Amino acid sequence: MSDDLPAGPTADKAGLRRELLARRRQRSDTDRWRDAAQLAADLPGLLSALGADPSRPLCLYVPVRHEPGAAPDGSTPLLDAAVSLGRRVLLPVTVGAGPGEETGPLDWATFHDRGDLAPGPHGLLEPSGRRLGPDAVADAAVVVVPALAASPTGVRLGRGGGHYDRTLPLVGRATVVVALVGDDELRESLPAEPHDVPVDAVWRPTAGLLRTAGTP
Repeated sequence: MSDDLPAGPTADKAGLRRELLARRRQRSDTDRWRDAAQLAADLPGLLSALGADPSRPLCLYVPVRHEPGAAPDGSTPLLDAAVSLGRRVLLPVTVGAGPGEETGPLDWATFHDRGDLAPGPHGLLEPSGRRLGPDAVADAAVVVVPALAASPTGVRLGRGGGHYDRTLPLVGRATVVVALVGDDELRESLPAEPHDVPVDAVWRPTAGLLRTAGTP
């Protein structure tokens, strides 16, 4: 693991986010294409390794800009791979992103293809179909969440919006929560707060799946 970024439990989250985002912006289109293709190709093996019940949906998200899995042309390889497996895919809809609005848990809607997507808050793409309610996440077999970094103990560093902090407490007891990060974004330790919900696994494009400490 890389240790040239501050990563101790008292480290400044804002500083870490700036450093990690700057690193992501340096990634070439070639690297981004490679990672997007690798994640899509590895999805069947990931679901098998996690024992993901095929009758239950997958909660994914649309990676954008330089996030792991974001294709430079705006296509959605990972989401398309999930649909091609016959899985029901749910994508998040941001709640409480406007001025003066209280941040709420994410809502969810079904994804069929890229034609379902429309611009949402913060430059994100969101499904435009019927909303299923925040509790839809409780039935998911796997929830893949964005992260700037994650640790082997399951600490996830998000962007600070708070939407997933309010969403993850709603997942079912049998749901596996997976943080998707870059290959160099696994940190030995990360700052954590009492409200942070640990993830069950960390997924990286080349390094693959890592079950976090305390998970079977």
